[in-house]
Amino acid sequence: MEDRINSFPPFIDKDSKILILGTVPGVKSLEMQQYYAHPQNHFWKIMFHLLAEPMTSDYEKKVAMLQRNGIAIWDTIESCVRKGSKDTDIKNEEANDIAELLKEFPNIKAVFCNGQKAFKNLSKQLKNKEVGINFYGLPSTSPLHTVGFEKKLPEWEQILHYL
Repeated sequence: MEDRINSFPPFIDKDSKILILGTVPGVKSLEMQQYYAHPQNHFWKIMFHLLAEPMTSDYEKKVAMLQRNGIAIWDTIESCVRKGSKDTDIKNEEANDIAELLKEFPNIKAVFCNGQKAFKNLSKQLKNKEVGINFYGLPSTSPLHTVGFEKKLPEWEQILHYL
């Protein structure tokens, strides 16, 4: 049976300069109530590498590192039906109001999408809306996306231009 799942609240504050958007938390993230909780997801490894910060497994310290560096995270989907963690299995999705979030936090200079589905969702949401900032699609950090860490990292380095 497929259950309706919900995204987490955004981690964002008035000092956030960039917003990273995923689609919706996967099974492990929902179980742990943490963004990017699957141990094979490259998100945190990429962030620690880009920000030259020492790696930690402490979730609160991970989130604090992002906020200290002006990085906010959220998802493009507020709720959906999905069995498992694959974006291709998402059905009946309801969008988070990204345009409203960007109005509420005007210091955001750019939005980066973690994977193609997040990018497509954002493109659809912001179509015909004046948001005045650039948004980019990046390779998914998901372990289901078979591109290795070394190939993902150079594309994710674009974030540094906005910090």
